[in-house]
Amino acid sequence: MKIILSVLLLFTLWGCQTIPGRLTAISPFDKSRYLGKWYEIARYDLVFERNLNQTTAEYTLNDDGSVRVVNRGYDTVKKNWRRASGTARFVEADTVGMLKVSFFGPFYAGYNVLALDAEYRYALVCGSNRNYLWILSRTPSLPPDIRTLYLNKARAMGFDTEKLLWVNQIQSN
Repeated sequence: MKIILSVLLLFTLWGCQTIPGRLTAISPFDKSRYLGKWYEIARYDLVFERNLNQTTAEYTLNDDGSVRVVNRGYDTVKKNWRRASGTARFVEADTVGMLKVSFFGPFYAGYNVLALDAEYRYALVCGSNRNYLWILSRTPSLPPDIRTLYLNKARAMGFDTEKLLWVNQIQSN
């Protein structure tokens, strides 16, 4: 019971703030261009993604204007695919890349697009605080110059890029 209460408190507190202080989500943001499949290139090592490689996120628009989120990854320890589905809603206008996402009922966490190239090929995303960071790409790899650019952007925003885990996107048999 104590663990359940702790988890509920964590998600309640987590849901109160959607973006870390002094950071700004991308605006203007075109949700229709952001939809589709993204490959996770790098991330902080988070318990809910532990041991996952070949991780992807797919975003589709729901009839009510919210976004359906399907995260997928291969568990290298259990040797099986894991999948999580959720819903993301815009915190402000849908032209601002600041969303809240839920995979667990009424509990929401921040999802903030901090950097995005003009063609919507690469994204830097954080959670409600600086303990959550992802670099995403439309393809399974990232060109070296884009990697450097996004690492520099993340550092300038106060993220510890040494903590990033680089995701193996190569299919294993």
